[in-house]
Amino acid sequence: MDSEAVTTATDKRENIKRGIYILPNLITASSLFAGFYSMVATLNGNYSTAAIWIFISAICDGLDGKVARMTGSTSKFGVEFDSLADLVAFGVTPALLMYAWALKPFGRLGWVAAFLFLVCAALRLARFNVQVDTVESKRFVGLPTPASACMVASTVLLFYHFSWPSSFKKFAILGLIYLLAFLMVSNFRFNSFKDPALIKRQPFGFLLLAVVLLIVIAAEPVIMTFSVLLLYILSGPIDYVITWPRRRRLEKAVHKGREALNRDGDASI
Repeated sequence: MDSEAVTTATDKRENIKRGIYILPNLITASSLFAGFYSMVATLNGNYSTAAIWIFISAICDGLDGKVARMTGSTSKFGVEFDSLADLVAFGVTPALLMYAWALKPFGRLGWVAAFLFLVCAALRLARFNVQVDTVESKRFVGLPTPASACMVASTVLLFYHFSWPSSFKKFAILGLIYLLAFLMVSNFRFNSFKDPALIKRQPFGFLLLAVVLLIVIAAEPVIMTFSVLLLYILSGPIDYVITWPRRRRLEKAVHKGREALNRDGDASI
């Protein structure tokens, strides 16, 4: 090992020794706790409770990064801790919940679907970590794991809301798991809602629309939460289809430009 590598490793150890930021990492730990408690509720057969704790975990996950940025307490340790917590809370937890609640009767096909969901969540998180500095912050590449886990949780709550048994439309549930797994590792782009323009001045109609939406959600929280998440999940494929002609035109223009450059280069030779 050369001296530079030794120095880098020493610096990292010294950074840990100097301490870590408590508040954002405590929120991350709360997200991890909520995910773990959801697994406990699943093992006890309390599936609706398990679904609610997944939502609590998602709320904590959304807060830790914002708190870290607002307080200037972002760190490499916090990023790694958050990623590991997400794998448990939004990978292992919803996979176990879906298997115990609806997929177990499918036998091998059921646990394979649950594992596929888990491994796709892990791949999605790994890809996000390596692409975080190379992709635009306004959009996620692939369905975010918290949204995927919340979709699982909202499906469970929807069935309880209408008093449907987990066997009702069970093939649709199996298909949903495979769809979510595919979307997490796909190249479809989903809005991250990190656009600064969203918090700037907006027309009065936007406020009115937001108030109406909140009233509707408050009136039927289970149905509206499921509907909003479903629309978000479908937004990626729909956006891909809508923007496909424009992307094709752009690709053709780039291809023609490269051919023109190649011809000019050959002519100059």
